Amino acid sequence: MFFVTDKLEFPPVNLANDEGLLAVGGDLSPARLALSYRNGIFPWFNEGSLILWWSPNPRMVLIPSEVRISKSMRKVIKNENFRLTKNTCFDKVIEKCSHIKRKGQEGTWITSEMQKAYIALHENGLAQSYEVWQNGLLVGGLYGIDLGHVFCGESMFSTVSNASKFAFIKMAQEMERKQYRLIDCQLYTDHLASLGAKEMPRQEFIEILHRKDQAGQ
Repeated sequence: MFFVTDKLEFPPVNLANDEGLLAVGGDLSPARLALSYRNGIFPWFNEGSLILWWSPNPRMVLIPSEVRISKSMRKVIKNENFRLTKNTCFDKVIEKCSHIKRKGQEGTWITSEMQKAYIALHENGLAQSYEVWQNGLLVGGLYGIDLGHVFCGESMFSTVSNASKFAFIKMAQEMERKQYRLIDCQLYTDHLASLGAKEMPRQEFIEILHRKDQAGQ
């Protein structure tokens, strides 16, 4: 097990264990978080725990052009039931994500400490949010880290059916227009697979992360 010190660095990701756990400790400063995402690492831990840093293998990713839109979702989009905005209420999106109950999880990993850290990242221009509105109410959204060629999705929420799917699809379509290489979804879920995400070897993912100069910006 590697312990993160005050020095701004992480061990090589290939030293992570079979579950993807790479290191423990450190802080959630904007500089450390930015470094972690640029190297395929993300924090994930429960309230009261030391900070845990992960880099799973394989990695769940979506190539933006491969987002899967079901017939029913095409109808939802066509009917214009939802309105999408970007970066209008990042703090509300991350707060609502923290309250969503998820199968197999007790409590939330989006602690107050995490919320403060990502709000600071948002203020620095690195963290972005997408908001879904219906009849003037915030009913869904997602947030993540925008690296300029890879968008690292962190969490999404929905209080009405299809709202988070709408946000995800619209975000993927924007990433396709901007010629982003990947959307990082971190870990496999059936829900993400249904939207077109697939697993990629970690080394291939890291190579894409480190090829920002080849992104079609």
